[in-house]
Amino acid sequence: MTPEQKARVRIDELLAQAGWHVCDLADADIHAGPGEVKGVAIREFPLNPGHGFADYLLYVNGKACGVIEAKKEGATLTGVELQSARYAQGLPTSLPAWHRPLPFRFESTGVETHFTSGLDPQPRARGIFAFYRPELLAQWLSYLPVLKAPRKTRQALFLPAFSTCHRWLSTPASSPKSISISGVRRHCGRRY
Repeated sequence: MTPEQKARVRIDELLAQAGWHVCDLADADIHAGPGEVKGVAIREFPLNPGHGFADYLLYVNGKACGVIEAKKEGATLTGVELQSARYAQGLPTSLPAWHRPLPFRFESTGVETHFTSGLDPQPRARGIFAFYRPELLAQWLSYLPVLKAPRKTRQALFLPAFSTCHRWLSTPASSPKSISISGVRRHCGRRY
């Protein structure tokens, strides 16, 4: 067994512990898996020409959401983010996906794991201790319409109710307590 195959055995175990149903492409059922939220990790998934094979393609509730790039134990994961980013862009258009390119990218040796969320304003790889559960990724994916909305729409969705505000337009624009709505600065006397 090669070092990368040993790493994949360990990654299979870690994914199963996190609640993922791990299977080969021939046995794949994207709606399988334990629990209310269905998480499926498909090994050696073929992507569009020029994108190669994803070591694992992740499905949550029947739609693709991420990829995992496996490397042998001891390999440096820092340069591998480019490879997993290419895989995230290579999903065939005929397959259902939450978003294109796929928002979640993992790189793992079975001992060390990095994660990049394409939902972040400035995506970057971060070291994590375990693979995220399908339920957590499903929760993050439920925010997708808000995160991809125009900036001013996003702001309005997360603002507190202004009915209790007692001072309007009373603070300078540079005040950290002032909030912009449609270009008008308003102040709410609460501490956040």
